Amino acid sequence: MKFSAPDIIAVSLISSDGLTIASAMPEELEEDRVAAMAAAMLSLGERISLELGRGDLNEVYIKGNMGYVLLTSVGDNAVLAALVQEEGKLGMIFLELRRAAKDLLRIIE
Repeated sequence: MKFSAPDIIAVSLISSDGLTIASAMPEELEEDRVAAMAAAMLSLGERISLELGRGDLNEVYIKGNMGYVLLTSVGDNAVLAALVQEEGKLGMIFLELRRAAKDLLRIIE
């Protein structure tokens, strides 16, 4: 994924309970911390989506002044998290995340 979308800085596959399954993270980021936060955000996003009648959650998008955090569901038991540069082309990155999520779902189920 990082080769097809060079604006992705880091990517991690995380279980729904907050454990890292696989990742490609820079050394300065703590994998366990990223995993725990991603799982918490996905859980909160799912609750918000259901409570507000928006259906099942597919993605969470967070924008900061230095870039984005994108979370995509991988079935019911995992989430794919990506850290993206501020100038990232989000359309292409979401496309790559969705493709990767479909491929990963076949592997982890």
